[in-house]
Amino acid sequence: MSIRVFIVDDHPLVRQGLTQIIGGQEDFEVCGEAEDSPSAMRGIDNTKPDVVIVDISLQGNNGLELIKNLKAIHEKLPILVFSMHDESIYAQRALRAGAKAYVMKKESSEKIIEAIRKILKGEIYVSPRVADQVLHQIVNGPSNASASPVDRLTDRELEVVQLIGRGLSTREIAESLHLSVKTIESHRAHVKEKLNLRNATELVQFSVQWVDQQES
Repeated sequence: MSIRVFIVDDHPLVRQGLTQIIGGQEDFEVCGEAEDSPSAMRGIDNTKPDVVIVDISLQGNNGLELIKNLKAIHEKLPILVFSMHDESIYAQRALRAGAKAYVMKKESSEKIIEAIRKILKGEIYVSPRVADQVLHQIVNGPSNASASPVDRLTDRELEVVQLIGRGLSTREIAESLHLSVKTIESHRAHVKEKLNLRNATELVQFSVQWVDQQES
């Protein structure tokens, strides 16, 4: 029996590349793919994969929200996050959401296969850098000196920052996330308070810089 893998990524070329990597293993097969959260939920329900690969950046609800929704329904389903986003920012968020592995897109294809095999055994897969970071926090507590400003934000607040940084208006963000305008305005207010931003202009400036840093 082949290990059935479902891929969730909004870039067709990434899905194609992952399909080739996974298909190169005799005991692996790609059983389905999706570009956003709703189609992923439907596809995973229909195909019953053994493992799911999820990107952080998706249209609508992001990968973190998808992971939480999947784990609420498929509690034991192993999930691997495969993302361009800095693991120092997102790996622990992904693990808290329910993922079992975090692999950055700059890593070699062998790392993806290694991670899949590891989480299928019930283990966790992260880079040595993230493992050291987690252990340091367990032993010494969080380090304010090395912490990113966005560490203070919830997953949803960080998602709103990303969408602001991509130029979306409050109403467009609300439509994208299927939330009310009032809810998004509340998230914006919390972000400004947590990051000590004085007004909407500073919020937009911070968000644009943040997105540029993450995608450079």
